[in-house]
Amino acid sequence: MATRTTRSKKAGLPPGTLIHIGEQRVTTTRLNLIEYSEAGLNQQELKSLSDWRPARQENKVTWLDVGGIHQVGLIEQIGSYFNIHPLVLEDIVNSEQRPKVDDYDEYLYVVLKMLYPHGDDGEIMAEQVSIVLGRNYVLTFQENGKDCFDGIRTRIKTDKGKIRKCGADYLLYALVDAIVDHYFVVFEQLGQKIEAAEDDLVVNSEAIGLGAIHVLKKEIISLRRVIGPVREVVNGLLREEDGLIGSSTRVYLRDVYDHTVQILETIEMYRDRTGGMIDFYISSSSQRMTAVMKVLTIITTIFMPLTFIAGIYGMNFEHMPELKWRLGYPVILTIMILIGIGMAFYFRRKKWL
Repeated sequence: MATRTTRSKKAGLPPGTLIHIGEQRVTTTRLNLIEYSEAGLNQQELKSLSDWRPARQENKVTWLDVGGIHQVGLIEQIGSYFNIHPLVLEDIVNSEQRPKVDDYDEYLYVVLKMLYPHGDDGEIMAEQVSIVLGRNYVLTFQENGKDCFDGIRTRIKTDKGKIRKCGADYLLYALVDAIVDHYFVVFEQLGQKIEAAEDDLVVNSEAIGLGAIHVLKKEIISLRRVIGPVREVVNGLLREEDGLIGSSTRVYLRDVYDHTVQILETIEMYRDRTGGMIDFYISSSSQRMTAVMKVLTIITTIFMPLTFIAGIYGMNFEHMPELKWRLGYPVILTIMILIGIGMAFYFRRKKWL
């Protein structure tokens, strides 16, 4: 990562001051513009906002996708063009926002987290996506431009489905649905990791350490913190009362709400499974320790009478008849061997050994 700015840089500044909080994930901000209607499509990559020449289409929907939020001057310029409140712009450049939805009468501001695997170990990364829904436009702001919206762009370009026939609210639904559906992809991979860890734990509990299980549990807790508020976000979109979201789109949003509930149930299940893995690991460790202590106890018990006999004949008394007996040593040694074998056989019969 290039740089990272913390919240301390913003302490004491007035509300609405634009300072990028978080990691700078790209060097250059990308502007991808799509204007579409049922009659036509205009798609272009903008070098700057001044290159935008609005298409002359009736009932058109404008989608401006911004990849990279560290150039606060550009974000401020976009906010001025669309008359976005400074507090919204402040939240857009702060990549540590909690998922939420805010209603500003003329537009809605939505914050979500996009998840994707990163690296060879499949570490799950979270990227903030800010969405502004207006009467006939949608603005999306991403940290690095790695998104799951390619399918939406393809549907717009090829005029598949309802997206070109519907308004900006349907585009918002499509974006939210794509983010939520991608959660299932990430959770499938996480489920495979948990299943592999469970199999290793059952076959050989020493093959996977307690630290690895804790890493999985921390990952699930982090995902719960990221995804948990999404249900509130979708519910807030369903309760929108300013007419930005039509009744026909609310039907689809209810389906997204069902998906979020399913994902949250999956998270709880995964958290219970990792908790069970920790309990199983601790139980297995205790069981192994109990087995070791059991063997040591049996060995000690077998040697107790032998030690007693050896202690008796190790005393330095003068009048001990067996000390002058020529067969005393082999006889006592034989008795000790027989006692040891007899006790071992008895423990074996009792299934203690």
